[in-house]
Amino acid sequence: MKALVYTGTMQSEIRDMALAEIETGQVIIDVNHCGICGSDMHAWHGLDERRIPPLILGHEATGVARSGKFAGRRVVVNPLMSCGSCFACKSGDEHLCAGRELLGMRLAGAFAEQLIVSEDNLTAISDGLSDANAALAEPLACAVNAVRLAEKHISDRQAGVVVLGGGAIGLLSAMVFADLGFQDIHIAETNGLRREMIETVGNFSTYDPVSGMPACERVDIVLDAVGSGSTRAAASAMVRPGGVISHIGLQDSESGLDTRRITLQEILFTGSYCYRKTEFAEAVRLLEAGIITGDGWAEVRGIDKGAQSFMDIHEGNAPPKIILDITA
Repeated sequence: MKALVYTGTMQSEIRDMALAEIETGQVIIDVNHCGICGSDMHAWHGLDERRIPPLILGHEATGVARSGKFAGRRVVVNPLMSCGSCFACKSGDEHLCAGRELLGMRLAGAFAEQLIVSEDNLTAISDGLSDANAALAEPLACAVNAVRLAEKHISDRQAGVVVLGGGAIGLLSAMVFADLGFQDIHIAETNGLRREMIETVGNFSTYDPVSGMPACERVDIVLDAVGSGSTRAAASAMVRPGGVISHIGLQDSESGLDTRRITLQEILFTGSYCYRKTEFAEAVRLLEAGIITGDGWAEVRGIDKGAQSFMDIHEGNAPPKIILDITA
């Protein structure tokens, strides 16, 4: 099968790869679309020791099931796998399972014509949902989790919200906030191309954090979709006393968090990783209903342009999301 393979630091190429052996409970998916995630970029930059080349990356996938109860149907893939028997799994927090695994990490991912996955990780989708929009389900589920963690503590819809980072996770998080009724939403993004796109797809105010601050009376919630030392410092400084920082970005582990201010001002800091099955289902519902789409900010490219797409993202010449059409 044809696949886009991560072959080394900042290197990837199209190769003919063999499909692994299928096990009980698994099905083969004929993949049609898969989005490039920030974690794929992290691996491509050689910064994830868990992803060892040569490896097929990609986990934001949709396609057609070949067998099982979804045989012949279009499905979206939940790439997060858990043991199902530990305390976290039994408590409904399967995303916190110590034995969790993600497609495209140690197992072959979805930048390929075919993918093997457990039938339990599939959700059938309607004809009204396009393949490209369906491929947004996984990052949208991540955004739903990050937003819900913040909203659990500050539910006032008049609250001032600042999202750090205008990539897919940041933009999707802003869209989730908007769907929940929050109105004062600001997005920090250094890339001018992305700022222009963002302002055409939602009622959001964008700003360049290099040259200014958000035009926000007070910052009740900061959602850090970058996760760098500089964004943690910015979040620590701008959030109001008693406010919330929801941290979902994983760019680095550098210092930056002002723990003294967080302590003295009783600021809540919460990490956010992946999603529960219920949040994945919520993401699919939002996409099925057309409440959230990739229109105007997600670009579809053929898999043969995959290697160049990684380079374009690296160089800042890309929209918030690139989705690869595996069939092109």
